[in-house]
This record gives sequence, C-alpha cells and structure tokens, in this order.
Amino acid sequence: MKTRPLVEEFLHHVSVERGLARNTLLAYGQDLLKFERFLDGKARHARQVRRGEIDEFMRVLASNGLQAGSVARTLNAVRAFYRYLLATKVVTLDPTAQVRPPRTSKRLPRFLNLEEVDRLIAAPDGSTALGRRDSAMLELLFATGLRVSELVSLKVRDANLDAAVLSCMGKGSKERLVPIGRAAIDRLRLYLATTRPALVRGRQPHALFLNSRGGAMTRQGFWKILKDHGAAAGLRGRLSPHVIRHSFATQLLERGADLRSVQVMLGHADISTTQIYTHVNKDRLKRVYRKTHPRA
Repeated sequence: MKTRPLVEEFLHHVSVERGLARNTLLAYGQDLLKFERFLDGKARHARQVRRGEIDEFMRVLASNGLQAGSVARTLNAVRAFYRYLLATKVVTLDPTAQVRPPRTSKRLPRFLNLEEVDRLIAAPDGSTALGRRDSAMLELLFATGLRVSELVSLKVRDANLDAAVLSCMGKGSKERLVPIGRAAIDRLRLYLATTRPALVRGRQPHALFLNSRGGAMTRQGFWKILKDHGAAAGLRGRLSPHVIRHSFATQLLERGADLRSVQVMLGHADISTTQIYTHVNKDRLKRVYRKTHPRA
C-alpha cells in the first residue's frame, strides 16, 4: 500500500482546516514527496515507520547535498504529517517525536541602508509609464514590508489612499491593515492617474499593479524588475523582495518602533520570527560602538 493517499488526506486537511497559504502547501507537498520516495525505496509504509528510519531519512537528505535549514524544514513537514496521523488514529506512535533537527547557523537577514533604498527607488525612469509603475511598487514595498506575493496580489480596492492604509491578504488567508507613508501614497496616486489607465487597454482587471500587456503583475515579473533596477542602482550582492522587507523592519526598529507593532505590520504569526531583527540592531550597535567610542 502506498503512502500517497494519506499524504493527500493530510494536505487537504491543512488546506481546509488550517487555511495554510498556497506556497506553504506547495512546500509541504514537495517535502513529503521526498519522504514518500524514501519509503518507497525501502518498501515501507508510513504506518510502519520508526524513529531510526526518520534519522536515516535525514541523513539521506544531508548526503544528497540538502542544507541543514532545508533538512529541518523537511523534518517539520514530516512531523506535521505524523501529528495528523496520530490525531486520526492511523498510527499510535509518532516516530518524529524524539528526533532533533540539524543545527542551523542563524544568518542575519541582509538589508539596505537608507541611501541604498533611495538609489533603488530612484532607478526607474520616471518619464516613462513603466518607470512610474516600478517606482510605485518599489516605494510601496519599502513603505509596508509586504511579501512579494502580497504585493502582486493587491487589488485596486485594497489601497485606501485617503485613509493612508492598505488592506492585504497574508499567509493563511489572514487579512491585515498596513499603514502607508506619504511618499508611497504620492507615487501610487501618480501611477493610478497616469500609468494604470494606459496599461488596462480597455479591459477591467482588478489587480492594482499591471504588466506591460495589461495583465496582473506576477512574482516572477516583479523579481525581474527588482533585479534590473538593483543593477542600475549599483547595488551589489543578492537583492530580493525579502531584502526590502528586512530593510523595512530594520529601519522601523532603529527608529524606536516596538517589536509587537513590527510583528503586526509584517504579518508574523509568532513574535519569535520578528525577534531576529533585534539581533540585527544589536550587531549594528556593537559596530557603531567599536567605531566611535575612544576606548572601544
């Protein structure tokens, strides 16, 4: 008997009952597919698995070149799967219960300083329609800390510019309100007045940001836009939408925002996810101290 039917039941459960985001479901599916293949290779079913086989599975992942963080993520998916099997009485023991994830080095998030952010936002050519669109997207991303999936999913009705607030649908289909600053509002008003009507081309799309063909902007489309403007701005190193998100959070905390407020604006379910930014600030304070204090 194959494990696949149980995996499909589990994925349906977390989709319907827990309302997990599409990307999270895809990640669960990919990680559990690795586990299925491992079990198939050993002619084992999920019901028969014991702790030793979970340990072996993790060793196989590592030997195949998977980084420690990815192995830990895969283990989390298998854990969630067995919690479901335990709750539905398919198994009586959880083979993952005592398994420890591999140690991962805590890499601090990369972020841009204000001068770099200014260069990035100024990179698009404001004399062109697409340049005004790109400036609006970049400014809004830095102003709100949205995930790229949230940015490209925005509808026109989600932006209440008079109230200076944005409504966005985050992970797990959870809606949150995020304030928008004056600079982002000004660029959005300009885009809505001068650029979006030309991109619509007689159609009636609801998406706030459109591509050159009049369709909704995609994640891949925005990644290319960001890469091109990052190169034009002379920004070295890896630039991604998440780097802009990190920059948003870091700048807020450096200027006195409390961690709980930043958590709400980022849409983090757990404040421990937000706490990594306190480490960023501590490291930066240490560098400033060593550089400026006469006896450091």
